[in-house]
Amino acid sequence: MSAPAKRSETFAPLVARQPDNELFRFSLAQALVAEHRLVDAVEHYKLCIAKKPDWMMARILLGKLYLELGRKSEAVLQFQESLKLAVEQSHEDPERELRDLLASLS
Repeated sequence: MSAPAKRSETFAPLVARQPDNELFRFSLAQALVAEHRLVDAVEHYKLCIAKKPDWMMARILLGKLYLELGRKSEAVLQFQESLKLAVEQSHEDPERELRDLLASLS
């Protein structure tokens, strides 16, 4: 019986065919994180944010990724931007989570 395919192996060819597709990039980033390939995931979340600066969830996940990688100042920056978006977009649960995260990091 062969080993199950990694999720990143599903999304990597899609990204290769459509490198500007932020949804494929987002899915690939999530798959890479699940595979503990954190550094590889960063560039994909960053592209998502470059294409859609108001994409709150991509910013939150990038911030959490930075935190796991020990890049606290970059994480704080993403969380601050995410908090602005959460307020603007009326996302109360993420707003609470981000306020708590930022308070714990200061």
